[in-house]
Amino acid sequence: MVDADQTFVIVGGGLAGAKAAETLRAEGFTGRVILICDERDHPYERPPLSKGYLLGKEERDSVFVHEPAWYAANDIELHLGQTVDAIDRTAKTVRFGEDGTVVRYDKLLLATGAEPRRLDIPGTGLAGVHHLRRLAHAERLKHVLTNLGRDNGHLVIAGAGWIGLEVAAAAREYGAEVTVIHRGPTPLHSVLGPELGQLFADLHRDHGVRFQFGTRLTEIVGQDGMVLAARTDDGEEHPAHDVLAAIGAAPRVALAEAAGLEIADRAQGGGVVVDERLRTSDPDIYAAGDVASFHHTLFETSMRVEHWANALNGGPAAARCMLGRDVTYDRVPYFFSDQYDLGMEYSGWAPPGTYDQVVIRGDASRREFIAFWVKEDRVLAGMNVNVWDVTDKIQQLIRSKARVNTETLADPHAPLDGLAS
Repeated sequence: MVDADQTFVIVGGGLAGAKAAETLRAEGFTGRVILICDERDHPYERPPLSKGYLLGKEERDSVFVHEPAWYAANDIELHLGQTVDAIDRTAKTVRFGEDGTVVRYDKLLLATGAEPRRLDIPGTGLAGVHHLRRLAHAERLKHVLTNLGRDNGHLVIAGAGWIGLEVAAAAREYGAEVTVIHRGPTPLHSVLGPELGQLFADLHRDHGVRFQFGTRLTEIVGQDGMVLAARTDDGEEHPAHDVLAAIGAAPRVALAEAAGLEIADRAQGGGVVVDERLRTSDPDIYAAGDVASFHHTLFETSMRVEHWANALNGGPAAARCMLGRDVTYDRVPYFFSDQYDLGMEYSGWAPPGTYDQVVIRGDASRREFIAFWVKEDRVLAGMNVNVWDVTDKIQQLIRSKARVNTETLADPHAPLDGLAS
């Protein structure tokens, strides 16, 4: 029974942690809530860092999950700029801060997120090498793109995933020259496969982005601490004033691993293993957001989802489970992206090798359509591009696991909510 004498500790001050704290209070928990964040900024949302805020279309204050005064008003003990360095599962304590403060917990939530993967090549210590994960990174990159655009400077981006492409779009809008280096055959290949990856390649080429596929960076060349060029394993040298490493993110599992919690295999995406209630291998410790690896009953596979919606929904689900509510976390994965005049939403899970075909509904040449990834006449995933208010229907179709007629699926005049047979 949860009561006012209990203490719930949340490690990680991103969206998942902040929404978990909010949910605990909304659900009537009157005990102590401690939220420990290793950044000095109040908890914020990350999508604007590569979208609206980076482009200068959104103000800095718009990224925060709550107003700063909200935490004190809701009796949330917020510790900013504090790192947790140990969990004692026997004593049920966490140790944090420069002075080694120790607090006891009744329930603990790990929402430690992920961190950018680093380029392991010469030259990464140069001043013009960047990552994008935190608000401070976005502030710095915004200044960099402004200068590159003004001076017709060159940005080389390592990686053609979502962050790489969104920054490429922002850089072109500022007027910078952009070259993207990517090991795969198309952008977003591991997520969308070649069929839709090619669409994003064409989109960016139409806006002046240069791609080098099937290659990787081997060295960043500099002089007097500044970037001059980027070399690739095909022998090419690309002019560069700045380089962005956008080669993915790694879950921050060191704390959980040191505490002896079960960690997923890197081949499965890594992360802290949780069950359908977001409980780790310790029943009093939960994990949510980018760091959590869970078995998704709908797709019958383990996955780790690094997108905004997973943090938005996973944090509250973990909070309710900590309170003893009967909650099963099986949300259909969802993410969105905005690049130039293209807006898209993706629901589901269908990496290359898991589907038989991609069915297009609408006009892909005009970039106004819905794509469906289909296996054995069942929809695994759907992506709506410049078509709106269809996400719920796409997710219902995925969740139903119903067989569909692919010719009808491709017909834009056939109602989406009448396709399941």
